[in-house]
Amino acid sequence: MRVLLIDDEKELVSTLAERLSFRGIEADWVCSGKEALKKIEEKIYDVAVVDIKMPKIGGIQLKRMIADKYPDMKFIFMTGHGSEEDFRVGSEEAGEQFYLVKPVAIEELVKKMKQALDG
Repeated sequence: MRVLLIDDEKELVSTLAERLSFRGIEADWVCSGKEALKKIEEKIYDVAVVDIKMPKIGGIQLKRMIADKYPDMKFIFMTGHGSEEDFRVGSEEAGEQFYLVKPVAIEELVKKMKQALDG
């Protein structure tokens, strides 16, 4: 499984990538939507784990941009804000089962990624 972690919190995505690699999952990370678009041109990913609130290109907008070109890629959204509006938008875009509130438990993230690929 190839995963791209996208979040403007460098410490979070670098740590998640390291913890996923310990579980045998190939994980890359970037800190902006612009970097994500570039990375996806270089390598094909099965799953993108995307923060909803990021500067310039937010997670929902980024998902729409990527999904047009790579319709088979699965998305899991996460947010640290957890507002009712964020939850509604994230749930509509990814399905409630693929929406996580930070801090993200690594076991829950792995479970969601496997569910996304199986579904």
